[in-house]
Order: sequence, then C-alpha cells, then structure tokens
Amino acid sequence: MTDTGRLIAETGIVPKKSKGQNFLIDGRVADRHISYAGIREGDRVLEVGPGLGILTERMVDLPCDLTCIELDDILAEYITETFGDRLTLIHGDAVKVRFPEFDVFVSNLPYSVSTPIIFKLLDHDFRTAVVMVQKEFADRMVADVGSPDYSRLTVNLFYRADCEIMETVPASRFNPRPKVDSALVRITPRKAPFDVIDEKLFFKVTEITFNHRRKKIGTSLKSAGLVKPDWDIPYLDERVENLRPAEIAEIADAIHKARS
Repeated sequence: MTDTGRLIAETGIVPKKSKGQNFLIDGRVADRHISYAGIREGDRVLEVGPGLGILTERMVDLPCDLTCIELDDILAEYITETFGDRLTLIHGDAVKVRFPEFDVFVSNLPYSVSTPIIFKLLDHDFRTAVVMVQKEFADRMVADVGSPDYSRLTVNLFYRADCEIMETVPASRFNPRPKVDSALVRITPRKAPFDVIDEKLFFKVTEITFNHRRKKIGTSLKSAGLVKPDWDIPYLDERVENLRPAEIAEIADAIHKARS
C-alpha cells in the first residue's frame, strides 16, 4: 500500500468525486512540483487544497512561511494534527476566502474549481505559481489562436503571465485514479505584451465573445448592449476564436473611444 493509500485508510477519508479529491501518490512528481516553484528563503507560500499533505510535507521544513487553505473538515483536522504550528491553516473554501499575500502558489487543483481559482490567482501579485490541473484544462491555458482549446482562460492568462506545461502526469499517479491525465503548469506573471485603455472592458469583451464563440463578434456585443449599430468597431464580422488577444484589445479600445 502507498503512503497515500495508508493515510486514506487511517484517516477514514472517503475521497469525494464532488470535490474532485484525487490524491497524488507519486513522491517523485511531488518533488518536481515543488522544484518547479523555485521557493526561496523568506518566501510566503500559499497552498490550496493540501489534502493528505504530499506537497505540504515537502515545504513545511523549507525556510519559508507556508499557509494552506483546506475546505474538507477531516483533511483540515489531519493537516493541523500532522504539521501543527509549522504552517498556518485557513479552514475554508479557497474560492470564497480571502487569499493572504503570497510570493509562490502551489496547488493540486480539483477540476471543479480550476477556473475560479486561476482567475482569482491572476488578481494577486506573486512571483510564481505551479498548479496540477487536468490535462485538457492545461491545454486550454496554453492554447494558440484558432485551436478548439483557445478560450477566455487562454486570453486572460496570456495578458497577464507566461504559462508553460512542465510535464504530463498520468492518471495512474493518483488515488483514486481519475479518468484523465493531469499536467503541471507553471504561471509566471509579467507585463502585458500589448496596451489596453480599459482592462475591465477588455476582460468584459473577452468574456462576452467567448460565451458566444460560434457567433460573429458584432452579434454578441450588440446583443449585450456593448456596441451601437453606428459605431466603427473592427472585427465585428469575425469570430473571437480567430482573433489574437491583441486584436480583442483593439475591439475594447475602439468601444472605449466610441463611448467617449
């Protein structure tokens, strides 16, 4: 039996599909996850969903300030009993609770909360994030324009950070075994590669157009009340899946100017 299998038995944890609880059982993958994060002395490290602590135990003795957010009552109790005051535990829903300030973010993210947690993460200042996500989600994070995986998530990430898939992690490395493979993805914030007048408007245009990706951009934006028929806005006859992020920014800037 693996350490994780033993812990599942000892703690009485019944991994919940509804919470996406698939526990990593390969210590070598955990070692690489932590190494990709490049934790430095004095870093404030935030881990979302420590679970049975396979990443936590590798960070708790590093010269860093570790905070974990755990929703599950039994797992939160287990983390507290195992690591005590060597870390700070926030017992709550990571989608809802306020994140403390952090330099490095590490997480094995359940699929059900991957999107809201990544969007929340992007609203914070940090140096590096390394997340374990389902492979199909990772593909959306790094997709190129014109790809079926190209999405609102892709554009938001591209605007704010460099994003790279570090490795694919087979489903066999988890207990219980999920139906699909996972991937480790590193996110490194940087300055946007293009300028936009109104960021909020840019993100709104991105959201509306990708929510109706099969429709022409003009149709989506007019029905949302963002564009008036007589305004001179570029790319209205295009579909958003064919536009690069900088071209979506051109649309947002044109709307901003037309409003003014």
